[in-house]
Amino acid sequence: MKLFHLSDLHIGKRVNEFSMIEDQKYILKRILDLAEEEKPDGIILAGDIYDKQIPSAEAVQVFDEFITRLAGRAIPVFIISGNHDSAERLAFGGRLLNSRGIYLSPVYDGSVTKIPLKDQYGTVWIHLLPFIRPSTVRHVFENEADLVTDVQTAAETVIRHMEIDLKDRNILVAHQFVTGASRCESEDVQVGGLDNIDAAVFTPFDYTALGHIHSPQNVGTDRVRYCGTPLKYSFSEVDQEKSITVVELEKKGTVRTSLLPLKPLRDMRKLRGTYLELTDRSFYRDMNREDYIQVTLTDEDDVPDGLQKLRVIYPNIMQLLYDNQRTKTTQEVDAAQAVEKKTEIELFYEFYELQNNQPMTKQQKDFAEQLIREIKE
Repeated sequence: MKLFHLSDLHIGKRVNEFSMIEDQKYILKRILDLAEEEKPDGIILAGDIYDKQIPSAEAVQVFDEFITRLAGRAIPVFIISGNHDSAERLAFGGRLLNSRGIYLSPVYDGSVTKIPLKDQYGTVWIHLLPFIRPSTVRHVFENEADLVTDVQTAAETVIRHMEIDLKDRNILVAHQFVTGASRCESEDVQVGGLDNIDAAVFTPFDYTALGHIHSPQNVGTDRVRYCGTPLKYSFSEVDQEKSITVVELEKKGTVRTSLLPLKPLRDMRKLRGTYLELTDRSFYRDMNREDYIQVTLTDEDDVPDGLQKLRVIYPNIMQLLYDNQRTKTTQEVDAAQAVEKKTEIELFYEFYELQNNQPMTKQQKDFAEQLIREIKE
């Protein structure tokens, strides 16, 4: 059984006021070409299909064209809604699309749709869990509402009520933040780590195909994985190589993953130097000047109309920054003021995360808060 794992298409997204539609059309065409070459048994789309809950007509047309072509190739597609999607809108027509092999997660109502796939080793169940919030789970399971205090306990409750046959192979498609995953600038962040889920909740599954985090990575084990976005959506991602995660399952307990690189229409890059250095032909001669670019000028004096002048050479500059004595002084003042406004516990949270590369658990936060209260008293 071979599956493509994709997520976070964010169709219709704008980055620094630049529309990404053309780039998204290009990369979706590349995914179609790779599907034609690799012949996967299915394609997983783990949420955030669109960038907005009410997507533009153009964004809907782009996605419609993509899934129509996949249906024409008889490749099953398994789709869940993410936090950027409207679960109701994304699920529209889902029962009709099932007949074409396009499976959409319905709005969560206490049950999780599961679809069987067959191969020589038996059945693989694809479980489609849309993005969930504690309030949704409390509403569905009113008798257990007191137990659902955060996203962690919400996920535990949802999975406890799922129909999982452990004799078969099971894949969960989900869109949540798992503790320990590395974020980047293009993601939505919930303050205080309240959206954290421990990877241990996914133990019943042979593979968990995650969406939500834009950087490709395993979390704890190679059986819990974020595939990342197919395109770069922030300059914090410039050093990443985007890809499709290919998941291959054989007999129960055997799962392998590999990557198919995705080359974009336009890459993202950072350029740094003085105005004269960046406008010297020898500097940019061998460069793709159509790429999306963040320029940092190191001139001590601002360059009049610098952005417009640089766009003659680099038409897709998204950001123009300065790094000189004046900006460094401003940054130091701003940083000092920001620290002064934070509470002791907020500063401790940040220190812990900086040292351990992951946020504190709820238990650790409760302990730290109690300790600080006792010290202050």
